[in-house]
Amino acid sequence: MLNVNVLDVGITHDAWRSADLHPLAFVDTEYFAEVGRIAERGTLDAFFLADGPGLREDPRHKPGRALEPTTILGAVAAATDNIGLIGTLSTTFNDPWELAYRIASLDYVSGGRAAWNVVTTYAEDIAGNFGLTELPDRNTRYRRAAEFVDAVNDLWASARTGTATRFDGEFFTIAGQLPVPPSAQGQPLLVQAGGSPAGRELAGRQAHTVFSAELSLQAGIAHYQHVKSVATRSGRNPEHVRILPGLITVIGSTEAQARARDEESASQTPSGHAAARFSATLGIDLNSIDLDAPLPKSVIDGPVDPSLFTGSLGFRESVIRLAADEQLTVRRLLGRLGGGFGHRKIVGSPEQVADTIGHWWNSGAADGFNLMPDRFPDGLEIFVDEVVPILRRRGLFRHEYEAPTLRGRFGIPLPEADTAASLAG
Repeated sequence: MLNVNVLDVGITHDAWRSADLHPLAFVDTEYFAEVGRIAERGTLDAFFLADGPGLREDPRHKPGRALEPTTILGAVAAATDNIGLIGTLSTTFNDPWELAYRIASLDYVSGGRAAWNVVTTYAEDIAGNFGLTELPDRNTRYRRAAEFVDAVNDLWASARTGTATRFDGEFFTIAGQLPVPPSAQGQPLLVQAGGSPAGRELAGRQAHTVFSAELSLQAGIAHYQHVKSVATRSGRNPEHVRILPGLITVIGSTEAQARARDEESASQTPSGHAAARFSATLGIDLNSIDLDAPLPKSVIDGPVDPSLFTGSLGFRESVIRLAADEQLTVRRLLGRLGGGFGHRKIVGSPEQVADTIGHWWNSGAADGFNLMPDRFPDGLEIFVDEVVPILRRRGLFRHEYEAPTLRGRFGIPLPEADTAASLAG
């Protein structure tokens, strides 16, 4: 399984400078539609949109997400026939009925291709956009998220069965049903992207696809096994929870070309950006530690206080594990993270990228990947035109779409069928 995570015009800070893009591409629905067509040409599974309900990037350095996710996905749906449509929407700053209605509508008009990526939002500065002085604490956000997902699932089921739901919880009381007809796949899929302990529990209990952030093979295997075990413990078939780590790709026809492309991009990164991002990921001040020594033992071994640390616990854990497993100095660790990002990065030829994907899949660390090209459209085009054919020759990827719906392609039954099959097994 391969999704493409469309981070506007690319994950690198210089992506907007590409000669293949016009200055307003990041607010042009036709640009996103063309990316969707390229992905569909490569029979990729889904077009994935991250989101944060506020400014995500410093506009002095890089354009960020400007259009609301389902607006973009509607444009992609109209321009394509098969590719899945995954939108990220926060449980902290949305309402279950409205969100369920929005995603179910997209699912219906796209012919059963929609999924919702569940996040709780950890960026403190977003709170002010909603009249709050601070975010709810992490525990409250995850309790709300778990209840929110239950409520949305009940509402989607109400549209499919024609039976009104009555939901009473700590955060929500809902009575009624959605007016949207059931889609070709019955109801949308759930994706989950949190890597904290609470996030992994939520993923194993309810998600169909997990967007993880593991940086090493061993960490990937451990995460894979943990989430699958949570699914089993929750009475689900673990095969119905697909683990897709993020993979940043910088591809050249040869490794040397890829490295030159990566170095050129790094030279355009604003001074201090990588260090600031890295500091936020770990919750430490880089100025207070030796860059040419390993991470301090207090950082590696010491538990972080969730009430004080506001960043992603999943990103923090994956970075610390990589540093400890490979005994990296802080400087080398920063280099491995490619500008402070918390996802694994590969710089190489199409064969090397295909090798990585195959190795993780065969090792039981992943069911596929969420691809994060350095820039669009050429970073995606080289994957589609040069990496996908290698994967096909190796028997690792499809030649054509096997099913018209996202649920059918992922092999995910409707909720009651999943539970019934698990109990019967």
